[in-house]
Amino acid sequence: MLSDSPLIAVVDDDDAIRKALSRLLRACGFGVECFASGQAFLAALPSAQLDCVLLDLQMPEMDGLEVLVWVRDRAPDLPVIIITAHDEPGTRANCLAGGASAYLPKPIDEAVLQQAIADAVR
Repeated sequence: MLSDSPLIAVVDDDDAIRKALSRLLRACGFGVECFASGQAFLAALPSAQLDCVLLDLQMPEMDGLEVLVWVRDRAPDLPVIIITAHDEPGTRANCLAGGASAYLPKPIDEAVLQQAIADAVR
């Protein structure tokens, strides 16, 4: 991996999803940091040198929209891509209106994910 590769945070409460996304992103040449909850991610955010966040929408305790609001308030230039297995009417519009760079329903197509990240980190 190149030292100037974008560093992507994967925030998802599902261990299998975190592992799969981590493997995929690393295979694409990205650096990856994984977080099992919104709280863990937000605790690490001040010291992290992230280029983009893949954020699960449905998580216990603190959902993706709550995390997105927090990030927009404190790190407004950090791109956030929402990922979800629960694609409901209006959810995409709510996420994009809240400041998400992209909204991707699971299962995530590899090419679509790579393009969303490329667009977000430009």
